[in-house]
Amino acid sequence: MQIAQNSVVAFHYTLTNDAGEVLDSSEGREPLTYLHGAGNIVPGLEKELEGHKAGEKIQATVVPEEGYGEKQSQLVQEVPRDAFQGVESVEPGMQFQAQTQGGPLMVTVTQVEGDTVVVDGNHPLAGQTLNFDVEIAEVRAASEEEVEHGHVHGEGDGHGEAAQQQ
Repeated sequence: MQIAQNSVVAFHYTLTNDAGEVLDSSEGREPLTYLHGAGNIVPGLEKELEGHKAGEKIQATVVPEEGYGEKQSQLVQEVPRDAFQGVESVEPGMQFQAQTQGGPLMVTVTQVEGDTVVVDGNHPLAGQTLNFDVEIAEVRAASEEEVEHGHVHGEGDGHGEAAQQQ
């Protein structure tokens, strides 16, 4: 079966940046499983996987526009240190959930200078080209329930038989 709309796909991957540094990998773990066409993975990788079959290995290069987007300068802001009440020490690399007009947003502290903290609400991989080495482990048709819910169902997700029998 080929990967197409409403296929459940399981794949192993290694993600590297343009410098060849490994950013993420499924090595030593279960394959990543997703519902194709439901927007569960970055659009560029989903597009590259379309039409492939279990057992195939592919390399995919995903540009920022089809990955985590370009960096948006308006998501980098200076905030006063006292906005972090209850946090004893604010250090670069720390992540916080900020409440914005558009809803909650994860921000990463990038700089601390005196009473000013610089936070970045961009995804850590925004602006980067993503290089995927993929091995497709399984492709199957999604159930009606998976299509309706927009994600894959499996053990431990609250949708299995044990959850429904209670």
